[in-house]
Amino acid sequence: MRSAKLWCIVLLMSFTAFVLHVRGDVDRVPESAPLAQLPSTIDGRWAVNVPLDPETLQILGNGFFLNRLYEVSPDAAPANPGDRAAINLFIGYFPTQRTGQSIHSPQNCLPGAGWTFQSSGVTDLTDATGKTSSVGEYLIVNGSSTEEVLYWYQMHGRKIASDYKAKFYTLVDSIRYGRTDAALVRVITPLAPGEDRLQAHNRVVEFAEKLTPLLPAYIPN
Repeated sequence: MRSAKLWCIVLLMSFTAFVLHVRGDVDRVPESAPLAQLPSTIDGRWAVNVPLDPETLQILGNGFFLNRLYEVSPDAAPANPGDRAAINLFIGYFPTQRTGQSIHSPQNCLPGAGWTFQSSGVTDLTDATGKTSSVGEYLIVNGSSTEEVLYWYQMHGRKIASDYKAKFYTLVDSIRYGRTDAALVRVITPLAPGEDRLQAHNRVVEFAEKLTPLLPAYIPN
């Protein structure tokens, strides 16, 4: 089954590359603000920028990246064991995917960094209007560390949980709109000792729901 999925991805990417080549080498990329201007305070947390090392940047490729820890105030009174846990926000935005550049899936990157997937699925984020969008959700483990992960592809106003759907919409939107720009958004928090997973889940979901209304200014709809 895994082999069949791999071949589906290979065939879809090959067909995408062919269509993009036929259409030409120039994407239509709407203007957007730099990721660095994303607010440094979200959901009552303050950001600390975490630079990416040159090796990581080389692997990620030609895009724009933001990597931050959003931390609670030292004066905050925790109600649960994990309330002081930081939330890591990573965004990788690629204005074009025409030159063989594609977004690296967390399903490939995290195992390469020593993490294993204990569980995987989807969860819903709800916006201010009550509309829900499905995003990927993982529980990952590396030694004694356990972390809760949300991730999705932000593409032309959509939140996409599936790698396959992201590839499909890259192809479709390149034909319809002449656009291949997209971003990966990843939100991670550690489970504190004695903390229930549901608490960590609620922490990242609440943060993500505060984050998503801000994204269109930096990742064009």
